[in-house]
Amino acid sequence: MKFAIIAAGEGSRLREEGVQQPKPLVKINGEHLIDRLIRVFLDCNAEEIVVICNDLTTLVSQHLQLLSDQGLEGTSAPLKFIVKSTPSSMHSFYELSTMLDDAPFVLTTVDTIFQEEEFKAYVEAFERVVADGNDGLMGVTDYIDDEKPLYVGTDQAMNITGFYDDNVANCTYISGGIYGLTPSSLSTLNACVQRGESRMRNFQRALVSDGQKLKAHRFSKVLDIDHASDIEKAEGFLRRDATKDMSR
Repeated sequence: MKFAIIAAGEGSRLREEGVQQPKPLVKINGEHLIDRLIRVFLDCNAEEIVVICNDLTTLVSQHLQLLSDQGLEGTSAPLKFIVKSTPSSMHSFYELSTMLDDAPFVLTTVDTIFQEEEFKAYVEAFERVVADGNDGLMGVTDYIDDEKPLYVGTDQAMNITGFYDDNVANCTYISGGIYGLTPSSLSTLNACVQRGESRMRNFQRALVSDGQKLKAHRFSKVLDIDHASDIEKAEGFLRRDATKDMSR
């Protein structure tokens, strides 16, 4: 399976709040955000990891080149990356799509924080969902700590029925920004770009409109790093996760 990381955002809110590192290089419990995702993906037997970062600084691309050349903590990383600034996450996904057209893949942004064991369970579930003839598995959560959540409608079997900006359908879940998709989704992506769409939530709505069979997979909690205060929040969340693992 392939994995993809969108790391092309400017991180302007973090910078305004005094965080000087580009977002992919922000550290959570001593580990760069980009390194953490790559490590987790390698633990999930990634065949290939593709990344897009912006061209506003060379720090991230240099870091990715080092990982490509030397691996991550002694482990070889099957890494490919693009350096290009884009107007939106959906356009970043579009730039990566030519490397995602031959196998199922999991896509997320660089600042998505989740429990590692839950992510491994999600990847295993995604493999089963695809084997059963579905087109995708979206990570969702009932923990709402997002400034503008995308609500996800589901039926009793966790089939996705719609995506909503407001909770007009009495939804239990919101999007966690973790997308497990098959190459069939890329025709929808291409059409969205051609129509001038620029938001991942509109792409997700288009998947439903196009008849893609999507299921939802629950995470207990998913966090994003949008503000400086989110760093401490994420560190506490992951420390509690590690403490639970040690007590088992």
